[in-house]
Amino acid sequence: MTKFSDFALAEPIQKRVADGGYTTPSPIQQQAIPPALEGKDILGIAQTGTGKTAAFSLPAIHHLLTDKRRAGRNECRMLVLAPTRELARQIADSMTGYSKGLGLFVTSAFGGVPINRQKRILERGVDVLVATPGRLLDLIDQRCLTLSKVEILVLDEADQMLDLGFIVPLKKIVPMLPKKRQSLFFSATMPKTISQLADQFLTNPVQVSVAPQSTTAERVDQKVTYINQDDKQRLLKDFINNENPDHMLVFTQTKHGADKVVKNLMAVGIHSAAIHGNKSQPQRERALGDFKKGKINILVATDIAARGIDVDGITHVINFDMPNVSEQYVHRIGRTARAGASGISYSLVAPDERQFLRDVVKLTGVKPDVIALPEGYDEPAREEVAPRIYGQKPKKFGARPTRSGPPKNKHSSRKGRPGGGSGRGGPGSNASSDGPKHWNNGAKSFKRRQARKADA
Repeated sequence: MTKFSDFALAEPIQKRVADGGYTTPSPIQQQAIPPALEGKDILGIAQTGTGKTAAFSLPAIHHLLTDKRRAGRNECRMLVLAPTRELARQIADSMTGYSKGLGLFVTSAFGGVPINRQKRILERGVDVLVATPGRLLDLIDQRCLTLSKVEILVLDEADQMLDLGFIVPLKKIVPMLPKKRQSLFFSATMPKTISQLADQFLTNPVQVSVAPQSTTAERVDQKVTYINQDDKQRLLKDFINNENPDHMLVFTQTKHGADKVVKNLMAVGIHSAAIHGNKSQPQRERALGDFKKGKINILVATDIAARGIDVDGITHVINFDMPNVSEQYVHRIGRTARAGASGISYSLVAPDERQFLRDVVKLTGVKPDVIALPEGYDEPAREEVAPRIYGQKPKKFGARPTRSGPPKNKHSSRKGRPGGGSGRGGPGSNASSDGPKHWNNGAKSFKRRQARKADA
């Protein structure tokens, strides 16, 4: 299929696609749309920015138009699950555009906004509901939604669902769905846990796979600078002043880190905004809106909040903190290489993050160009072994574990026990250093002395 007109889509949908200026389908659309139109389950592996929203939206809208059944009270005919508010909003907006004037009602439901308005909308029934798992379960618990009549289920960004801890909510949702349905499952990666989750949702799926991770990495001009953690903020400021980027996305590992970066940039007159889970929904929408309109050129985000950011023309991606999961690196730099475009990524790597960079190179097969530090910066310290859990204090490279003081046995941290410190004046608290004593020896000795006094 080389043109959208080659697909067996309903005429009104063909017109909407043509009006949008789309003529040639992307690879994921070429592979997914034909079997989806036949009602088959789909298991798709595709990065963001490959056009997978249209790949599941267009066949679903075709089905909903062909079958004129109306949704009943508190029902939805199609359910799309997304990991973040931004992605849910983006999908709902796209599907609203594809189905404009076709008599279909599309809505979204996610946290961060009052639930009462969402409850009122669902009362009359909707054709398409795009929701995050948490808010979906809230609506079900309040008896404002039933999933017994769902005809089409879409699970988008499944790998991020697992990263965000949505595996338990998803397992709760599955039994509520009718067994006879069409399911479409999309993920950027396919580890074993994702494959097992797909088995619960899909029945004899057609597998489609496009844009392997190395493809995204190869389209991006990747650069890296080794730097001390304390110097990152100053280098970021210098980079922005020298490059003057049109649209730049800066990634941090934590919410606090994102706020700190914005605060420091604003202090030197560089307008920027942060987007992360601690921001209210209006704050997130305002920051994203200002970024899209060009009111601000710098958007600082965490990995989770960045899911669903669909902004054309992002020229630079800065990894202020290296991700401790290699796949996240591919997601990050893919923001500046959407729809086949090219872009620049720049990673600031501290000594304890070098192992993360090696993991990224192993995954993508692309080694970033090393950019030397400008004059006036101290060379980074000797490499440290990066901890596997972000936030742990790293150990010096090649260091051996050492003990401080004499060896301690397994009870050493327990007060009033052999080898440990003294209790609160209790028995055994004055144990001599000639060896450990039983914790109750003091009490027994006291009782024996009392008995001897009584005998005397």
